[in-house]
Amino acid sequence: MNNTDLKNRSKTFAHRCIKLTLALPDTYLAKHIKGQLIRSSTSVAANYRASCLAQSKAGFISKMSIVIEEVDESFFWLEFIVDESLLKRDLVNDLMKEAAELTSIFIASRKTASANLKK
Repeated sequence: MNNTDLKNRSKTFAHRCIKLTLALPDTYLAKHIKGQLIRSSTSVAANYRASCLAQSKAGFISKMSIVIEEVDESFFWLEFIVDESLLKRDLVNDLMKEAAELTSIFIASRKTASANLKK
C-alpha cells in the first residue's frame, strides 16, 4: 500500500466515523463522544498527510507516533460507543476493524522508518 492509498484510506476512515456519529442519540454523553471521535478520526487523516511531507525521517517517525495515538483513540471511542450501548456493535464493528488495521499498518511503517534511521 502506497502513500496515496493510505491518505485515501485514512480520510475515508474519518468520513465514516463522522457519518457514524450522526446516528448517535442526542444525549450529553453521546455529544461528548461525537466530538471526540470526530476530532481523533480526522486527526488520523490530517497527521498522516503531514507525515508524508516530513522534512526528515525523525520528523516522519514523530508524526507517525501522533497518527498511531489518534487512530488508537478513535478505536477507544468506537469501543466506548458499544460499551455504553449507544449503538449496536454490528453498526460499529467494521470501523473498529478498520481502526485496528490502520493501527497495525502505521505501527509497521513507524518500525520500518525507525530501523532505517538507525542504519
